[in-house]
Amino acid sequence: MDVPIELITERLVLRKPTPLDVRPIYEGYARDPDVIRYLAFHGGQTIEDVERFIERALHGWDAGTILTWAITLKTDGTLIGMIDVRLESHANVGYVLAREHWSRGYMTEALRAVVRWAMDQPEIFRLWAVCDVENVASARVMEKAGMEREGILRRWITLPNRSDLPRDCYCYSIVR
Repeated sequence: MDVPIELITERLVLRKPTPLDVRPIYEGYARDPDVIRYLAFHGGQTIEDVERFIERALHGWDAGTILTWAITLKTDGTLIGMIDVRLESHANVGYVLAREHWSRGYMTEALRAVVRWAMDQPEIFRLWAVCDVENVASARVMEKAGMEREGILRRWITLPNRSDLPRDCYCYSIVR
């Protein structure tokens, strides 16, 4: 599989993360309750939690199982979020963006780049993702990136910042 360390778009550079990204992630969004509301990790992240995340991301690159890119602004290199593809039986994508950068089209731009890359890989026939049924913004990002809603996965995922019980999610995909 052709795995680029960088994906470049009009306004963004998606690049392999480094240990230098720990502080920008920690200060930029990891503790922001609005950002992590629909993510699968608990609020109150410590710097050590973020260090472990970067270690797992780099291990995923080495193993070829999880490809995580830091989303940075092309103009100044500011880290504004992360996007990853988990290479399971099908490719599964997930993403996060700092609140300061919401509603500017950055995540749609990043997801489109990942979708283009994934659909160019002969081994990948399906790229899919889920979002909580209340996460309208994430659903819209996937739609703008060319993914189609397939349906609702009932009681699919526990989002600890929303509830201790599994929640319904929309399932989106793009296939070739």
